[in-house]
Amino acid sequence: METSLNDKIISILPHYTHIIKPSLKHIYLSLDEEGGLVIKSPKVSQRSIEQLLLKKASWIRKSQEKWRTRKGKPLNLKRENKIYFLGESYPLILQEHSKKRTILTFDKKAFYIHYHSLDTDILQKSIDRFYKKEALRYIPKIVEVWANKMHLEYNAIQFRKTKRQWGSCSANNHLSFNIMVMKLPIDVIQYIVIHELAHIKHKHHQKPFWECVERYAPDYQMHIEELKNYTT
Repeated sequence: METSLNDKIISILPHYTHIIKPSLKHIYLSLDEEGGLVIKSPKVSQRSIEQLLLKKASWIRKSQEKWRTRKGKPLNLKRENKIYFLGESYPLILQEHSKKRTILTFDKKAFYIHYHSLDTDILQKSIDRFYKKEALRYIPKIVEVWANKMHLEYNAIQFRKTKRQWGSCSANNHLSFNIMVMKLPIDVIQYIVIHELAHIKHKHHQKPFWECVERYAPDYQMHIEELKNYTT
């Protein structure tokens, strides 16, 4: 039995997750945390989806290849994992033990997770706790140094895990940093701190803001490029 042209087209289309949102006016493509293709759209025909996938095939291929080379991806028990800390990668070694509590240790050569139940969410939370502890240890000191150099005052610092931003500065000059910044090289972390401190003076991304950033981080464009190599 011959394969129809339609079957051949379907066979070369990438796997994807389709989320229908009636409130949307257009079709949007993105990648999830595992590099999988996600389509969000209003209710449209299957043919429309297939035509878009063929049209965007090059973009999809390049985006997924770029995702595969990004550093600091979320834990996945189906692959070998590396943990990034201050820009260096370390192997993650899983070791089963009898205690019910999951424990993460780091000896500057490797990360070790001692687990009772092999649960990805539980293991990832152990890694997140490590990043938060180190963020609390490193970031306030870096902020204090650069706030003094830039002659700027902030009101508070907080830490959380986010999927999009490395940091932010509120209208009230509260600084917030993603705990995942601890994956990054120290000079890139300093750039993020300078970036957010600059927002105390300039609540925008216009020319005066970037001039302020450049004054204290002359290589800021290089740091922005380096950030593209990491997942948040």
